[in-house]
Amino acid sequence: MKTQARRAAFAVALTGLVLSIVFARPARMAAQSRYGATYFPDVTLTTQDGKDVKFYDLIKGRIVAIDVIYTNCQYACPIETSKLARMQQLLGDRMGREVFFISISIDPGHDTPAVLKAYAEKFSAGPGWIFLTGKMSDIDVLTKKIGLWSDPKATQDGHEPMLLIGNEATGQWMRTSALDNPAYTARIVTDWLTSWQRAQGGKSYTEATSVTTRRDDGEYMFKNLCSGCHTIGQGDKIGPDLGRALAAHDRAWLADYTLRPDVLREKKDPIAMALRQAYREVRMPNLSLNPGEVQAILGYVDRARTHVSVPAQPTAAASPSPVATTGRTSATTIALTTPALAIHSALARDTMSGVTTHAKTLRDAALAAHLPALASSAAELGRQTTIAGARRVFGEASEQLVAYARTHDDVRASGLRVGYCPMVRKSWLQMDGPVSNPYYGRRMLACGELTN
Repeated sequence: MKTQARRAAFAVALTGLVLSIVFARPARMAAQSRYGATYFPDVTLTTQDGKDVKFYDLIKGRIVAIDVIYTNCQYACPIETSKLARMQQLLGDRMGREVFFISISIDPGHDTPAVLKAYAEKFSAGPGWIFLTGKMSDIDVLTKKIGLWSDPKATQDGHEPMLLIGNEATGQWMRTSALDNPAYTARIVTDWLTSWQRAQGGKSYTEATSVTTRRDDGEYMFKNLCSGCHTIGQGDKIGPDLGRALAAHDRAWLADYTLRPDVLREKKDPIAMALRQAYREVRMPNLSLNPGEVQAILGYVDRARTHVSVPAQPTAAASPSPVATTGRTSATTIALTTPALAIHSALARDTMSGVTTHAKTLRDAALAAHLPALASSAAELGRQTTIAGARRVFGEASEQLVAYARTHDDVRASGLRVGYCPMVRKSWLQMDGPVSNPYYGRRMLACGELTN
């Protein structure tokens, strides 16, 4: 079943195969189209903001891209959501004005509005991207009607990674892979759905560029399966920076985790659990790779990271990757420092993105480590709504973390340093490298020094 599911999902994405069902209608005929208001089930669902909405109201007169996901998915969902996130960037200000994304959870028991909101924030979902939950019976009726339902028993993770693209006003609809190239799918949305009346003939096949016969399979798989969530040497994205992860982790462990992350989580592997805690909104999915493919990806990451140069004074702090190093860093230290580094990175970049979520993770880790003062500061940090307030409370939490670091050798062994800002007389933890001041951000990013 695993091989079959892989062929059904990832082969579609890697080959760019599109399964289309097109129903073109002039705008004036929208009311008469069989795909008008009477076609769609009149179900009420709930958005990530807790607002009850009628499904048809979300698509009426709009160009939409609809997929089904669930936040606990360990296979395709994080990848397809990252592809939509990239499409969102490509569409720019057309999002929320001309084009709308709708992601429907097929696990409403777990995916409450609050859970979906945190998931949406992790992928930087902006205006025009709506996440929906509701009654399972309503979701089943809806997804069956629009062709996105799959028999959970016949699929690897409960559904096929498909994307429904439509223009309700014209009656045009098509279904394609949710794992396809985001630039290609964005082109469908912007050109085909909005400009079909003015369609012009394409270039002759004789003008096509020649196909390269040799390719780096590791690079190909990284760009198609990994780049939506990871960078190489450019800091955290949705998941950790793979360049830094390869430098920090034992190669054999990293290969095993890439091959079967779900198995390592089930076994309570300490590093896998720390990563789950740090990136709780998005779990590393099982990509159904074989060992050779994993080694090809890691080989490409290893080669690519040697060509990444880090500027002496970056304009924005790079997000940290987890500090775990097999055999050197304790699970407690990993659990405490990973969310702290994520908060530090956000504040240094003058953003509150992810601060609330990571503060809650830090609070839970501090409680588990029997550090009540740190847990209290982290809880207060999670309640802040302004960056000024977050910076103030982060200073208090950092004092507790620095005290912990000075009594635990594994913190220093993991490459962490203590930074100190003489302007505010506060410290912080960061990875070794250029000073990245979280209290002033871009205004005075290099203000301060690393003291040990």
